Formats: sequence, structure tokens, C-alpha cells
Amino acid sequence: MIENIPTTPRRGRNSPDPHLDRYAARTAGMTASEIRALFAVASRPEVVSLAGGMPNLAALPLETLSTQVAQIIAEDGLTALQYASAHGLPLLREQICDVMALEGIRAHPDDVVVTVGSQMGLDLVARLFCDPGDVVVAEGPSYVGALGSFAAYQAQVVHVEMDEHGLVPEGLRAALRQARDAGQRVKLLYTIPNFHNPAGVTLAVERRAEILEICRTYDVLVVEDNPYGLLGFDGQTHPALRSLDPDNVVYLGSFSKTFASGLRVGWVLAPRAVREKLVLATESATLCPPTLNQMIVSRYLATQDWKGQIGTFRNIYRERRDAMLSALERYLPPGCTWTRPDGGFYVWVTVPEGVDTKAMLPRAVAARVAYASGTGFYTDGLGSRQMRLSYCYPTPERIREGVRRLAGVLESELDLARAFGGVESLRIPGPQTLSPATV
Repeated sequence: MIENIPTTPRRGRNSPDPHLDRYAARTAGMTASEIRALFAVASRPEVVSLAGGMPNLAALPLETLSTQVAQIIAEDGLTALQYASAHGLPLLREQICDVMALEGIRAHPDDVVVTVGSQMGLDLVARLFCDPGDVVVAEGPSYVGALGSFAAYQAQVVHVEMDEHGLVPEGLRAALRQARDAGQRVKLLYTIPNFHNPAGVTLAVERRAEILEICRTYDVLVVEDNPYGLLGFDGQTHPALRSLDPDNVVYLGSFSKTFASGLRVGWVLAPRAVREKLVLATESATLCPPTLNQMIVSRYLATQDWKGQIGTFRNIYRERRDAMLSALERYLPPGCTWTRPDGGFYVWVTVPEGVDTKAMLPRAVAARVAYASGTGFYTDGLGSRQMRLSYCYPTPERIREGVRRLAGVLESELDLARAFGGVESLRIPGPQTLSPATV
């Protein structure tokens, strides 16, 4: 006989989501990023998208790659299409060490864990280190994908100011001191030192050792996210933070920007004790990264002039960066400032007071141009006067046209702000700073 078990009505049954009461508490911080929500609109052909960070893959040797993929399937298909170790293919891990050596990193292949893109590596690091309520310190602004991962694990992000030379050491020291005095536990410094996303600036070499010393003093682990490090337009590379402090830096790398983003092959280089837990976390997340994709990357590194290909990408992106900067100089109204990246994909623009870039975005899309509003790169409500412009994918001609359209929208917004007294001054400000105090 089945007992009559009393039931309590679920609140979710009267809501649009009948599973509302079933979700874990940590899902409360999971929201769609502004950038992802923009992609559907920005991908329309009539819209010049300066929003997304898609690499330009047209320069890849596609015919050669297609032949190599077919050979992998024909010759090694039983391996390529099978499960493999969660650690990653041994040969690929050796090759990754050769790639990192270009930035001064001396690593052992055993300490490399291959991931499904560096975003997976970032998420695993957040899972391993962040308890609810822990603090993660990050530049302000910061990469939107990182902010999403930290929110998913209920960590609090505290932004630290940047200037044209990257993260400001004294700002970091002050943030860590304030957190300590408030009884908060800071677990990580998350940083993109080279050609920052979204700010486009690079951490000055003379600041790197100081920042590492500050983190050691406050017992904070450094997470160095470096997808753009080999894309410096002058061909030079900067010493990785990991190369300066192997024991307190977890390094995230990716082939998405230097080879092919769709293969989703990244890696984490971690201190040995952390490495063991990363492998276990990888097993629970994906069992193993896709073997075929790893073999494609490995074959490419073994048989192609991948350094020369990176040089080709540098030239392409330098040309597009130059088109972006010249168009900004020509078209944007007085009072706008922007960063001048030496590599990577992005320019960070600050507009005059009285303009809200998030509120302006629908009008920009109606004018057939898209950008990423600055608010998506902060967790504390800042960024309403900023926007990220990406130059990596459109042609130089499209970039110039996109900036021209954007300037027209900005002029209209400024006219409205003037009419309502929202623009106090259009005097061109002094040197660009990314300090939250200036937002």
C-alpha cells in the first residue's frame, strides 16, 4: 500500500521556470553575458561588427590542413577517434612547452594539462580554488568569460585600476590590504598581462616582478591568462609572469588566437600539486579533451611553419589596428579617448560624460554598427562610458565604415546630452587612464 505523503507546492510551478526551486544556489550568479547576447544581432551581414573577438582565419593554409586531417583519420583514425588521457596527448604537451618557451617559460610536459579551450582551464581553476564568498582580484575592466566563471562559483570579484601600462601595483596592494583588513579571503589574482581583453594595454615589464612579490606577500595565487602573448605587432614577446615565478603562477594558454579557435584546444600549466587536481577535475568535466582536435594541432605544429603563420597573423592584425586607430582619430567627436594596443585584438574607448554606451547600443545597431558596452566587463556597475572595439575580424574598409557609423551615433547622443545639460565639457582630457575613478 502506498502511503499518502504530503507535498509542499513548489514556488517554481507558478513561475516561467518550473524548476526554479530545484537549482543549486550558485546558479543565481549565472547570467548571459552582454557580449554573447549581442552576437545574434552583430552577425547580420548589414551590421559592421566591432563587437566580437573572432580571429581572422582566412590566412590559414586550409587546403594543407584538410589534407592533414584526412591523413590523420586514414592513418591514425583508431586513435584519433578514441578516448584518451584527461592529461592530454604526450606529444602535444611537449610541443606546448616549446610554444611557451618563446615567452621565457621553462616547463615540463607533465605539468601541462590540455583543456577544451583556455576557458575550460579557467573554469577548472575557479572550481578548484574558489569557495562561496572568496575574493578574486582582477583588473578593471576584465575578461567577461572570467567574470562569468567566478560568478558561477560564487566568488566576489574586486577590480583593480589599470593605466596605459597595465595593472597598477599600488592599486593591487591597496585592494589586498583592504580585503585583509575586512576579514575577506583573497584566493586569486586573475590577470591578462599582454594586450589585455578588453583594454588593449600591456603590463609594463618593470611592474611584473613587483606584482608577483605583492601576491606572495599576501599569499595570493596568480592566474595568468595569455591567449594574445605571441601577437605583439613588433614581433617581440614579454616575459610571462610564469617565467618569473613558477611556483605561484597558474598559466592559461590557447591555440584559439594563434591557430584555430574552432578546435577548442587550450592548456593549463600549473605547479605540480595543482596539476594533479586539474587532471581529476578534467576527468569529471569532460573525461578527456577531444583526441582528434589535439592530433590536428599537434600535426600542424610538427609539419607547418607555425611561427611564420603567427607572423602573418601579426601583420593582418597590425593593419586592422592601424585602420581602427586612424578611423577613431578621423571620425570620433572631441572628448573621446582610447587606448593604443601594441598587439592583440581590442581598443578600449571612453566617451564623454552624458553618454551611456549600454543604452546607446540599440541605436548603434539600428545604424548598422555593433560594439561591446563597457558594463559587461565589470561586476560593480562601472563601464557605462566605455566600449570595446574589436579590429581582428573586419577588413580595414569595414572597420573604417563601422567607426564612421559609430561616430554618427555618438554625435547624436552628444546632441541629446547637450540639450538636456548632460555634457559638462567636451574638452579633450589628458592621458588615458583606466582607473574606475575616471569612469
